[in-house]
Amino acid sequence: MEAFVNVVNTVHDWVWGPWLLVLLFGTHLYLTVRTGFIQKKLGLGIKLSVIRDEGGQGDVSQFGALTTALASTIGTGNIVGVGTAIAVGGPGAVLWMWLTGVFGIATKYAESLIAVKYRVKTAKGTMLGGAMFALERGFKNRKLGRCLGILFAVFAAFAAFGIGAGVQSNAVANIIHQNFNVSMKISGLVMMVFTALVIIGGLKVISKVCEGLVPFMAVIYTLGCIICLGMNAQYIGPAIGVICKAAFAPKAAAGGLLGYGLMKAAQLGIARGLFSNESGMGSAPIVASAAQTRNPVRQALVSMTGTFWDTVVVCLMTGLVIVSYEVAPNGSSGFADGAALVNEAFSQIPVIGPIVLTFGLITFAFSTILGWSYYGERGAEYLFRSKVIVPYRVLYSIFVFVGAAISLDLVWNIADTLNGLMVLPNIIAVLVLSNVIVTETKKYLAGNHIDDVDADPIPIMEELRKK
Repeated sequence: MEAFVNVVNTVHDWVWGPWLLVLLFGTHLYLTVRTGFIQKKLGLGIKLSVIRDEGGQGDVSQFGALTTALASTIGTGNIVGVGTAIAVGGPGAVLWMWLTGVFGIATKYAESLIAVKYRVKTAKGTMLGGAMFALERGFKNRKLGRCLGILFAVFAAFAAFGIGAGVQSNAVANIIHQNFNVSMKISGLVMMVFTALVIIGGLKVISKVCEGLVPFMAVIYTLGCIICLGMNAQYIGPAIGVICKAAFAPKAAAGGLLGYGLMKAAQLGIARGLFSNESGMGSAPIVASAAQTRNPVRQALVSMTGTFWDTVVVCLMTGLVIVSYEVAPNGSSGFADGAALVNEAFSQIPVIGPIVLTFGLITFAFSTILGWSYYGERGAEYLFRSKVIVPYRVLYSIFVFVGAAISLDLVWNIADTLNGLMVLPNIIAVLVLSNVIVTETKKYLAGNHIDDVDADPIPIMEELRKK
């Protein structure tokens, strides 16, 4: 068993090594240029996200698709993950995390565009799409595209059990146990029941729950951050200075806040940013392809706002809360532990501080469970058709309980490795189809044709597979 664990850890470290971070960040920059800095259309994307597109085909509203995607991306990584990045990589990691979000907007736009453009219908009339269909239908070499699509679907279907069900339920059970001394198995059982009640209804029920839960939980947590920043208002300026200086420190200093170095800050910041917003991973486009939209660009603009809210806003606020608290005279003595950093910063708010933090962690984690259930299910359906849907939902719900009851270090590394592997076929798809992305962008954005309806018919999956 020890040998197996060592192999898993080695593969994990290789997959999430510098080469993957360079590939992803490089893709972010490349697509930013190719799309003509699509980030400038962020305001239009936010506007479209709250308008129901009655003229398009799809299973859920654009806002429902966005909140379902946000449910999976806004998770414990936005709180503890940011603290961990700062604890290990120093305060400079906050800037690199933020930059990853800014440029990652372009990749989220690109992968969502091709997901919608190459989506299909099932025999029951529901939409199905994502990197697997973009690869299968978009590549001239159909066999190669199909093989890469299968790889992506396998990685997504299995990764969901870890990153979605197991790890998140374990985090919630731990929080509840520490604060209220409730058995982790009891918490796991309750979460399993609630998860099953939601996901058994499919995407429409999941999106309805996320439409209500995600904005509410985000607002509560953001208010908590604003209160913390208000209490340390005079230290926000110095905190920004420390973040910027530490982000470009060429080497570790003798000690103090800058004792981390450029490479470590960049590596941790980029890695946490990528893990948080999932730009380039190909997960969010799976639900984007089910959105009711009249053309691919319209939904891609909506989807890219998810990276903005997740990383550019929420992660940045968490980072500022922590660093402004640390540079204050009453701050802690150093960056020792990610979770401890966040706890200390929120403890400034009398009585309700820890409650707000606990509420944020629980709701963020539970929403991630719901969002990833859909991603994994769609990966499984791509591989085994609709007959796998009900068994997958049952197994996923059971794993929510299992995850809360066992130690998940090994499961986490396996799931995290599969997440990283999802990136490879997805990045291949957006790079190979970058000309399509540019063409579609010009078609609908040049001359303000964003309200035009895409005339291309959506094929039936079962008929497509017969060819």
